[in-house]
Amino acid sequence: MSKSAISELILHRSPVVMRDSATVQEACKIMHQHRIGAIIVVDEQKRPVGIFTGRDAVNRVLAKGLDGKRTLLRAVMTEKPDCVSPDWVTLDALRQMSDCGYRHLPVVQDGKIIGLVSRGDFRLMDQVRLDEETGYWERI
Repeated sequence: MSKSAISELILHRSPVVMRDSATVQEACKIMHQHRIGAIIVVDEQKRPVGIFTGRDAVNRVLAKGLDGKRTLLRAVMTEKPDCVSPDWVTLDALRQMSDCGYRHLPVVQDGKIIGLVSRGDFRLMDQVRLDEETGYWERI
């Protein structure tokens, strides 16, 4: 089992953040420019208040016929996302993402956002280990 920490995954990356007053179109442009699947929505103190993902763009905006130029992130973001600290073990974070159906998980230290991990960030070893563990419990 891997014992690497989340901090190793976010070491040389800064999270992309926006305020909740930004529009969906602005967020989608930033996500496209940075080739990322999620934006962390923060308050003035860089504390996470929400997350906006590509899934949100499809399910909460496009599918409902909302105008991305007028719709604010605060109206369609997932509020109060689950977060992890940088010392979490990667396998534990991956397990939480799998159990809860997340693709992205904010990393917070002292209440402030310091990173974002996505399923693609995890080493193959952690994913294989999680698949083995899940298969074991499904057989029981």
